[in-house]
Amino acid sequence: MQTETNKKHDPAGWRSVPASTTELSRDRIEKLLSEEWEKFEKTYPQSGEHNKRASKVLPLGVTSSFQHWDPFPISIVSAKGAYLKDVDGRKLLDLSMGFGAMLAGHLNPTVVKSVKKTLRNTGTLFVTPSPIATEAAERFQKRFGLDMLRFTNSGTESTMYAIRTARAVTGKKAIVKIEGGYHGGYDPLQVSVKPDLADIGPSDAPVPQIPFDVEPGEVFTVPYNDASRLREIFSQHDNRIACFVIEPVVENLSIILPDQGYLTEVRELCDEFGVALIFDEVKTGLTAGVAGAAKKVGVQPDLICLAKSIGGGLPVAAFGGKQKYMDAVVDGRMAHFGTYNGNPLVMAAAIAVDEIATPAALERAEEINKATLAKIDAIILEYELPAHTIGFGVKGAVIWSRTPVRNYRDFKQTDFEAAELAWLWGVNRGVLTPPGLDEQWLVSLAHKQADMDLLVESFRALAQALRA
Repeated sequence: MQTETNKKHDPAGWRSVPASTTELSRDRIEKLLSEEWEKFEKTYPQSGEHNKRASKVLPLGVTSSFQHWDPFPISIVSAKGAYLKDVDGRKLLDLSMGFGAMLAGHLNPTVVKSVKKTLRNTGTLFVTPSPIATEAAERFQKRFGLDMLRFTNSGTESTMYAIRTARAVTGKKAIVKIEGGYHGGYDPLQVSVKPDLADIGPSDAPVPQIPFDVEPGEVFTVPYNDASRLREIFSQHDNRIACFVIEPVVENLSIILPDQGYLTEVRELCDEFGVALIFDEVKTGLTAGVAGAAKKVGVQPDLICLAKSIGGGLPVAAFGGKQKYMDAVVDGRMAHFGTYNGNPLVMAAAIAVDEIATPAALERAEEINKATLAKIDAIILEYELPAHTIGFGVKGAVIWSRTPVRNYRDFKQTDFEAAELAWLWGVNRGVLTPPGLDEQWLVSLAHKQADMDLLVESFRALAQALRA
């Protein structure tokens, strides 16, 4: 029988854990962190000045709180392909890529041409039905295997309306979500988002943590990769539970892969207890493959939420799924509104993304990601680093843990000092990965292996510095 640490992950993902590792020197990490933060402030002085200016009008000097880090974030003036240009005039390899929104690459020519044509000849907003919105819907209906869908403007809107749809159809209101998971700003989904372990009870029976400013209704939390606990919650409360909201592959805690068979069991449990299964694919979507993570792992939810990767950098999102659920939008049980829904410019971008995100194009990007993961694996082995690689589709990450991370509690045991150093080391060498220490890099359609090798060489230099 498999133990909790050696359970097989879903074969659609990548996870490579070394058999032998050696401890890192804490003194060495602290010394390198101090040196690298000093180097950061000297390397990006104009970003510091810009942050002072921006902070007078924008809280923290940013337009989204996640963009901020101390002492200041890097400010960007332009981007093209796989690269950014900052206010200091430095060129940076972008491996954040808008957390997946820039799958097509910055200023992708096909996206730009489509949007420009629409801007010149079609219009910017009608607030009426339009053939361009219908075409975009038809394309994504076919691609993701949906009966019907509606466009929104953000992932938060999509997850919110999916929950409301599930409530309207099931006649129940409570929701179940994964402990530690993030699904946007809707109140029920703010429960237990990266909470302190002291606030959430035992690992086998988590207690929801509710921020003071949130009014969530009834929310239950369960560990990821624990179908037994999900069954317990359903058994006790199924007469009140409308839906289970889950990222099929957790991508707001670095990358956490489903155990082999876990999502199939989740699907079966939702059917058994009459609970709607909602896949939040805001961060997976096309970065997981041509039809998202659902297709890749072979499990079909009742409702799916999409955003980021489908829009080429423009603000578009969607929710959709089975006719049984979308009929609630048709007959008005769940009223869905939005002035900017189906905006012609974002529909043009979405159509362009559908055209360029071909199986061949996504396969090429995924092969580059796998080759990059393999190269970093070799460095981890050579220097016996207490870390391992993880990947899904065109996304990848290094997790500073000797053992697989299967849920939020595992994630909280990772070495965040080493993760901070690895991120900062790359930034100071022109390789920008997301700043959250719990995110992942993205190989866009604009990246080449030579670009990703910059990440590899930065990681090798870090390994050498850690063992010096």
